[in-house]
Amino acid sequence: MAKVAKKSGRPATKRGRPAAKTAAKAAPKTTAADPAVTKAQTALDKAAAKQAAAAKKVSEARAKVVAARAKAAKTKTAASKKAVETARGALAKASEAAAETKAAVASAKVALASAKSAAAANAAVASAAAKVDEMKAKLAATAEADLAKATKAFAAKWTKARTAADAKKVKAAAKKAAAKAAAAAKKAKAKAAAAAKKAKIKAAAAAKAEKAKAATAARKAKAKEAAAAKKAKAKAAAAAKKAKAKAKPAKKAVAKKAAPAAAAAKPAKKAPAKKAVAKKAPAKKAGKGRGRPPKKA
Repeated sequence: MAKVAKKSGRPATKRGRPAAKTAAKAAPKTTAADPAVTKAQTALDKAAAKQAAAAKKVSEARAKVVAARAKAAKTKTAASKKAVETARGALAKASEAAAETKAAVASAKVALASAKSAAAANAAVASAAAKVDEMKAKLAATAEADLAKATKAFAAKWTKARTAADAKKVKAAAKKAAAKAAAAAKKAKAKAAAAAKKAKIKAAAAAKAEKAKAATAARKAKAKEAAAAKKAKAKAAAAAKKAKAKAKPAKKAVAKKAAPAAAAAKPAKKAPAKKAVAKKAPAKKAGKGRGRPPKKA
C-alpha cells in the first residue's frame, strides 16, 4: 500500500505545483489588461486632447484681443471698440471651456487611479486565492507523502485527523487572505477618495484663480482704456486751450492797433497849435534869408 501511495503521490505533487505557479503568474496579466483601466486610460487621453485644443483656442483668442486692441488704439472707431469687446467675450468663453477641460482631465486622472487601484485589489485577491490553492496542493501532497509512510491500521484514523488539520489550516489561510484583500481594497478606496477630494479642491482653486485672473485682466484693460480716454480728452482740451490762447493775441493786437489810432485821434486837437508853430518857424527863416533865391535843383 505504501508503494502504491508513493506512486500516486508523486504525480499529484508534480501536477499541483505548476498549476499554482501558472495561477500566480496569470494574475498580473489580468491586472495589466483590465478593461476598466483601459477604458479609464482612453477617457484620460481624450480629455487631455480636448484640454490641449482648448488651450490652443485660448491662445488664439488672446492674440485676437491683442490685435483688436491695437487696431482700436490706432483707428479709435466704434467698430474697432466693438471688435475689442467681441474678442474679450470670445476669450472669456475659451477660458471657461479650458477650465472645464482641465477639470475633466483631473476627473479622468482620478478615475484612472481608481481603476488601477481596483485592478490591483482584484489582482491581490486573485494572488491570495492562488496562494491558498498552492498551499492546499502542498498540504495535500504532504499529506499523501506522510500517509504513504503510515501503517494500514493507522491509515484511516490518521487520514481523518490530517484532513481535519488541513481543513483548519486552509480555513485560517483563507481568512488571512480575505482579511488582507479587504484591507487592500479599503486602502485603495481611501486612496481613491483622497485623490478625488484633492483633485476637486485643486480644480476649484484653479477655477477660482482663473476667474480672478480674468477679472484682474478685465479690470486692468478697463483702467487702461479709461486712462487712454482721459489722456485723449486732456490732449483735446489742451489743443482747444492752445487754439483759444492763440486766438486771444489776435484780438489784443487789433485792440492795440485801435488804441494808437485813438491816441492819434486825441492829440489831433492840439496838433494845429504845433503845426502853426512849425509853420511860423520857416517864416522867420525866410525873413532872415530875404533876397537870396532858392537854388534850383
